[in-house]
Amino acid sequence: MGLFKKDVFGNNLFLKKMLIRVLGLFSHRRYRGFNELQIEGSEIIRDLPDNNVLFVANHQTYFADVAAMLHVFNAALSGRVDNIKDVGYLWQPKLNIYFVAAKETMRAGLLPKIMAYGGSISIERTWREKGKDVNKKVKLSDVSNITTALKDGWVITFPQGTTTPFKPIRRGTAHIIRQNKPIVIPIVIDGFRRSFDKKGLLIKKRGILQSMVIKKPMDIDYENDTIEQIVEKLQFAIEQHPSFLKVTKEDDYFKSEKELNKKREFWDMY
Repeated sequence: MGLFKKDVFGNNLFLKKMLIRVLGLFSHRRYRGFNELQIEGSEIIRDLPDNNVLFVANHQTYFADVAAMLHVFNAALSGRVDNIKDVGYLWQPKLNIYFVAAKETMRAGLLPKIMAYGGSISIERTWREKGKDVNKKVKLSDVSNITTALKDGWVITFPQGTTTPFKPIRRGTAHIIRQNKPIVIPIVIDGFRRSFDKKGLLIKKRGILQSMVIKKPMDIDYENDTIEQIVEKLQFAIEQHPSFLKVTKEDDYFKSEKELNKKREFWDMY
């Protein structure tokens, strides 16, 4: 790789690689040390094509979710199964992984701006701005940038567009799926909200069990599924459909909570 080669958005790939290495080294103990990240399904990552793959996930923090996925993806590509032991996988990271993020979030401070260089597709929210509800038109350039990123590599998106659980799926994600026909991989995460502050930059509590479940590609009929049908499929795939809020048996609920709390007991990995 030449020193002056750039990605599709004009970012220098050598600098991008150095940035991912440094940030990866600093963030590793956040998922394997201070807290423990349990991974399921990472073998799926190795069989994916090099481009036109869309990862859809629920969202719990601004940055910690994406950072964890970059660790897991690169570890899986280097041959690790459901673990991120030994950060050697950061030596040759996959450089065409992008993530969709709100423009105002990526401009809020020096560190977010640095992280944006690592692969952010910064878009303007059409429904929320500076903590207030708005109703703005979708910028065609934002949609075009996501399409460009999919043609070049993998894209991570959080279709709810917020860290608040069980919020509606944004229809724009369904439109992007119909337009680009990517392989869609759902990811369900948990524990990040308890581990980190809302931005995902500071550790809020140690000894928390974090989890990441990578599911098989979604079954989507790109030609015949309606936008509403795709939205509903996304809700179920990332376990954010309202039906997941229903608890049928109170005893089963308390039993599962007790078992989960037991798993969250921290053990020092070093």
